[in-house]
Amino acid sequence: MNPESGQQQKRILIIDDDPDAIITYRVVLQDSGYKVDSYTDAVLAYKNFREDLYDLVILDIKMPIIDGFLLYQKIKTTDSKVKICFLNATEFYYEQIKKKYGYDNFKQDSFLRKPIDINDLVDLIKKLWHRRC
Repeated sequence: MNPESGQQQKRILIIDDDPDAIITYRVVLQDSGYKVDSYTDAVLAYKNFREDLYDLVILDIKMPIIDGFLLYQKIKTTDSKVKICFLNATEFYYEQIKKKYGYDNFKQDSFLRKPIDINDLVDLIKKLWHRRC
């Protein structure tokens, strides 16, 4: 099943240090028709990241060695067109994160609070295809 009928299958990269979360997201997104790659190691994910390979990257914010915001900067340097969505398990709200890190261009729907309802994840991804990031 193709989530965007008549178009090439969308590719998603998930980077999260929680292997159980990755398995859940991966299965749901593949069942929804997306091509999904995933990593639990942010450094390895970046080493293997290639321009124009992914339509969307889903990043956990808090990871060992390299956090999601630093990884965001590196990924955007490599591929400025890829859309980014953040997973956030902390009590920070999106406005506080924007203020703390200075990312004024992020929209609220670029942040998902863990644990996330799987239907919300799929719905958000569908919305992201139709807006500029």
